[in-house]
Amino acid sequence: MKVISEATNLRGTYVLVRSSCNVPLKDGVVSNLYRLKRAVPTLAYLQECGARVIVLAHIGREETDTLRPVFEAFTNLLPMQWGGTIGSPEFSEARAAMSDGDIIMAENLRAFAGETDNDAGFATLLAAQGDIYVDDAFDNIHREHASMVTLPTLLPAYAGITLTQEVTELSKAMTPVSPSLLILGGAKFETKMPLVEKYLTLYDHVFVTGALLNDILKAKVYEVGTSMVSDISLLGAPFLLSPKLVHAVDVVVESTRGVRTTLVSDIAVDEHVIDMGIQTVAALKPLIEGASTILWNGPLGVYENGVPGSTQEVAKLVAASDAFSVVGGGDTVAAIEELGLNDQFGFVSIGGGAMLTLLEHGTTKALEVLG
Repeated sequence: MKVISEATNLRGTYVLVRSSCNVPLKDGVVSNLYRLKRAVPTLAYLQECGARVIVLAHIGREETDTLRPVFEAFTNLLPMQWGGTIGSPEFSEARAAMSDGDIIMAENLRAFAGETDNDAGFATLLAAQGDIYVDDAFDNIHREHASMVTLPTLLPAYAGITLTQEVTELSKAMTPVSPSLLILGGAKFETKMPLVEKYLTLYDHVFVTGALLNDILKAKVYEVGTSMVSDISLLGAPFLLSPKLVHAVDVVVESTRGVRTTLVSDIAVDEHVIDMGIQTVAALKPLIEGASTILWNGPLGVYENGVPGSTQEVAKLVAASDAFSVVGGGDTVAAIEELGLNDQFGFVSIGGGAMLTLLEHGTTKALEVLG
């Protein structure tokens, strides 16, 4: 990929920067600044070079979702002005008023159906606003949206500083130093089975957890009660016989009768799994402590519903290990941040699904157009 630091004569140039701004909001206020902080290096570099920077980004999934709260949070990290909706008189005036080194943020790209439809006309509208394109939105590289895959074909295109760092560090995780451990949580085995199968050939141990565990238990004819399961069956899947595959010994379950910890072989029909048990964390401990490479994506339990238990315990163990550790996924990163452990990991990615896509395929269309 061509990196923006290779570009010359940026002063006075209008630069469209596709940034990662899809951050969590609580009561209309940004509740986690990690992605915004990671967006700063590219924007600050362009500002120092005297470029006129237009930040393009999305938030949420609805056309009515607004980046206004993100802009308000961003102004505490880097001076910028609100630009409004692309194509509106407000945006045109803000763009015309820009001086060298100024930054403006445009409104949510997903306010336009043309963004998610990868509409060529919308990409052309975006391209008309700038002279150079910079992709720094690693969290969105698995999406074939107009601002990600078509816009960069219409302008000189570069990778941003953060995007370059993400690809570099995750590439290291694709060629792990042994002993190696992959911890994979989350849900939807139908999308993650190819990744599990691939990394069972690359890593020494693959620990499957979260809702993905339920599918494995079901395939092994264990009772999973009312636990979340995927749309596919793993019954008879060859990878289940791999000696490298590791899963929980015990789990925390919940029902109308309360919460308890039980062996995976003793889940009742009215219970659902919400977390991994203490025996499971204890079994993981020597694998973590002995690893040279640890790759982790996805919480061990239902973290988004306030079950931090085993996720935070494993975060502490990984942080304390001597391994080169790469971690990603919104809830996983949130757990790390709540513990103040960011600096104790080798690399903390801003991507969740994007990280998994890159790890599985090694590239995406959005990255290929930057070549």
